[in-house]
Amino acid sequence: MPQPEGSELEEVRARRQRLREKYLRPRGERPPTTVQGVHHLALICRDVEETIQFYQEFLGFPLVELVENRDYAGSSHFFFDIGNRNLLGFFDFPGHAHPAFTETIGGVQHLAISISPEQYDAARRKLDEAGVDYLGPDRGVEESMYFRDPNGVGLELYREELGVFNGAPLLD
Repeated sequence: MPQPEGSELEEVRARRQRLREKYLRPRGERPPTTVQGVHHLALICRDVEETIQFYQEFLGFPLVELVENRDYAGSSHFFFDIGNRNLLGFFDFPGHAHPAFTETIGGVQHLAISISPEQYDAARRKLDEAGVDYLGPDRGVEESMYFRDPNGVGLELYREELGVFNGAPLLD
């Protein structure tokens, strides 16, 4: 995808700065959030078994439920434990021809998952051994590896504590 350059890039950066000044409140002045957290993120998969093998058997996210979707006969709805009482959910839609993954408005760019330094090193070895293509640690970002699941979902394994971004705490 083409990136902005020259005066267009400068305008994009200026707009971002105006948005920061207008909406980003200092930590001590922010109101408390109105929610408890993310219960689950629900994504769509091509193949239930392939997705279970990737997330549970390869990445080590335990499958904790597999039921029929209440909104689409025959469809499965299943969940993986991704730590801290957070769930990653998937649906399949048998009989529906899904287009190939595309990065577009409303789509998931990537899901960043916080892991320990030890798990990061183990995951990197596992990705290398399995021949899975990934980016990172590179581009000046030593804490992240990016790759895609079998459905095209972008994943980031992020060697950073929850609530921290680029070494700076965003949350108390």
